[in-house]
Order: sequence, then C-alpha cells, then structure tokens
Amino acid sequence: MPIWKKSSYCGEGEACVLVASEPETIRVTDGTWTVMSVTPDAWTDFLRSLRA
Repeated sequence: MPIWKKSSYCGEGEACVLVASEPETIRVTDGTWTVMSVTPDAWTDFLRSLRA
C-alpha cells in the first residue's frame, strides 16, 4: 500500500496534490482519488520542467 504525502504548498482546507512513491511508479492525485501513475523518470522530467 502506498504512503501518500501531501504537498508542502497546501494550506488548510485547500485542494491539494498528494504523491505516493513506489520503486517503479509515482502516483499522483488531487485528493479526489483519481490517480495518475507515471514512471520515476517521467516524474523527474515533470518536476524539472516546473523549475525551469
């Protein structure tokens, strides 16, 4: 069972992004529990694009 971590940018009562990391998959949800699964490489590329 994945361990979900809430974004540190999330305030109290706000819609938040939650992420669960597993060896072969990163799972992301907005709290509605519709889950998007990506590879660790795709997640790293996504995070780099946000920082660019």
